[in-house]
Amino acid sequence: MLYRVLADVVLIGHLLFIIYGLLGGLLYFWRSWLVWLHLPLAAWISLIEFFQWTCPLTPWEKQLRVLAGEGAYSGGFIEHYLIALIYPDGMTRGIALILGVIALGSNLLIYGFILRDAYRRFQYK
Repeated sequence: MLYRVLADVVLIGHLLFIIYGLLGGLLYFWRSWLVWLHLPLAAWISLIEFFQWTCPLTPWEKQLRVLAGEGAYSGGFIEHYLIALIYPDGMTRGIALILGVIALGSNLLIYGFILRDAYRRFQYK
């Protein structure tokens, strides 16, 4: 029971990391110092997608599922939980590149607004 709960906690944390990596730059407008936490995570998420690396949270969750008596799923977190909903045929190199571009593009857009805001603040001082 404990391992299943821990696996679910890792799963939820993994999803929150992805959401924060994609949209966390928006928190700049609430607390600007959060940008320094977000930038490395956004870069990490983009690199994972571009190079098809395995996020360390995925094997950790799989191991906890095995310890809980459940079978470990094949593939990675995105393939198992997200791609199955969005792209039923599975993950391809092209899809991975698209996801990487989405991650990078959303952050470039957000940081464009941040830079514009910072420039305006500097300009009026």
